[in-house]
Amino acid sequence: MDGSTLVQQAEQSLSETFSNIDAQVKKNLRRVLSAYHSHRVGVHHFSGVTGYGHDDLGREVLDRVFAEIAGAESAIVRVQFVSGTHAIAAALYGVLRPGDELLSVAGAPYDTLEEVIGIRGEAQGSLKDFGISYRQLELTSEGAIDWQALRSAIQPHTGMVTIQRSCGYSWRPSLSIDDIEKIVFYVKQQNPNTICFVDNCYGEFVNEREPTAVGADLMAGSLIKNPGGTIVAAGGYIAGRADLVELAACRLTAPGVGSSGGATFDQNRLLFQGLFLAPQMVGEAKKGNHLTAYVFDQLGYPVNPAPLTARRDVIQAIKLGSPEKVIAFCRAIQQHSPIGSYLDPVPSGMPGYESELVMAGGTFIDGSTSEFSADGPLREPYTVFCQGGTHWTHVAIALEAAINAVGAA
Repeated sequence: MDGSTLVQQAEQSLSETFSNIDAQVKKNLRRVLSAYHSHRVGVHHFSGVTGYGHDDLGREVLDRVFAEIAGAESAIVRVQFVSGTHAIAAALYGVLRPGDELLSVAGAPYDTLEEVIGIRGEAQGSLKDFGISYRQLELTSEGAIDWQALRSAIQPHTGMVTIQRSCGYSWRPSLSIDDIEKIVFYVKQQNPNTICFVDNCYGEFVNEREPTAVGADLMAGSLIKNPGGTIVAAGGYIAGRADLVELAACRLTAPGVGSSGGATFDQNRLLFQGLFLAPQMVGEAKKGNHLTAYVFDQLGYPVNPAPLTARRDVIQAIKLGSPEKVIAFCRAIQQHSPIGSYLDPVPSGMPGYESELVMAGGTFIDGSTSEFSADGPLREPYTVFCQGGTHWTHVAIALEAAINAVGAA
């Protein structure tokens, strides 16, 4: 069966799933609109300031809008964050102190955080260099949280628990909002002072609540992922408890400056508009995920999440089994991207990653994973990770070519 026929059959089978996603998009959009209305967002908030960035009314209102949407006390939304990893690092360095322990409860962290923590690399000012220790709870054989181990995992010096919501490059289920709420409950039972931090990358607007609305003290993410709505050029955010957000802001800028500094370089309109578009863009990405899972499961490949499974982020993994198929898949996606379709993805090293990666990213914003892209590390078991998508029909077109490129398992 060729790619076109298989995708067409999948579209028909997923009609009810797509309708349910649209209903959730409407709920999330209502949440965004409510925050815009309550903070009286107007065109005067689109103007920016220069220099130090003091008294930027648009930035200040956007912070409050974002906090309300996230169910948080406070937030900083800043173009000065170069990536989600940068935002996460600012939160970790801002809150943790020498002698504290950072505990990961969802197994190993995402590749780009290994050097931040000090698991890999040395002499670059990692948390380890500053006397902050690290420990992780391994996942169960099914890739789930080890709830039994978590019940007694918190030590007196455990300053922070880090919770990676998305699967990253791991073959495990991403965490649900209910999972995160349960983790926070177990942690706070043992030590109410231990900070619960969530790496929220790829998870924004997938559910009707964010981690800070279910008890997480702090969370961070990237604006070239979900909350930027595919049009924000750069940046990240941190949201949560007001005192912790300010500590992270002091790490981004400087003590004494904190959240009061940072010019927005006339990006305020895009930041507001991107956040408004975000629920719809996430909905389209989820439809593309379902479509991808459905067709590659039909072809006999292991997929994560499984077809028809409720989405917990905007990542769909396919275990292709060989480097050749990963490269062929990414090449097909690149050829059907709006930007750089003439380019040929080749494996190469990338700062912060341990393995060589092959990436298909013909996106309008460089590195944007809220737009449709695919990538994977060239290591066993040779899995490709698809994410994002401005509209599911683009994903469908690209999938037809990818199916023909790799064939059945």
